[in-house]
Amino acid sequence: MTDPDAVPRGPLDPSVMRARYSAEGLSESALAATPTKQFARWFEQVVTGARLHEPNAMVVSTSDAEGRISSRTVLLKQFDADGFVFYTNYGSRKARDLAQNPHVSLLFPWHPVARQVIVTGVARRTGRDETAAYFRTRPHGSQLGAWASAQSSVIGSRATLDSAYAELAARYPEGEQVPVPPHWGGFRVVPSAVEFWQGRENRLHDRLRYVPAADGAWRVERLSP
Repeated sequence: MTDPDAVPRGPLDPSVMRARYSAEGLSESALAATPTKQFARWFEQVVTGARLHEPNAMVVSTSDAEGRISSRTVLLKQFDADGFVFYTNYGSRKARDLAQNPHVSLLFPWHPVARQVIVTGVARRTGRDETAAYFRTRPHGSQLGAWASAQSSVIGSRATLDSAYAELAARYPEGEQVPVPPHWGGFRVVPSAVEFWQGRENRLHDRLRYVPAADGAWRVERLSP
């Protein structure tokens, strides 16, 4: 008897889906002195050259106190020598996880150029002044959304969310300043390692990882693909 739920082997079979990588390699000599400078170099290339949709999108993986892992896509909003910054509701699952276990992983999946950047480190909350400064740059609707959504909580219906937003829109019409929610803010991920992954032919990819050196600088190690 044929299983009605079985996926037929053919065009939809993931075991036969393959992409052939033909990009130039990544050598140690070509890397910048720090992972921040190397990230800035690649980020500029994907923004201006590859024209990726939301190149600042990254997968944030966290773990709670029991070691249960969860992942979601978040937008990077700042990066510098001090780390990588994103914003969220402090009542969300990721924020609750980080309150119990600050270790976090960030993944930038730049598939069209066969590149990935993987950041591992520790997340710390940004200060309220920094949070407020960023909040003021958000579109008016996004500011209201930060108030309307109790992120990650169970709600009865979409209508519940829409009603909360409509009430806020009436209270703070376009042009009127929206206060910064006390339950909303940023996390800065201070990296302990940053890996740059470049796809190569025959699955022999280049993987170069920055790790702290004894003198406080960064050293680079090559990983087998």
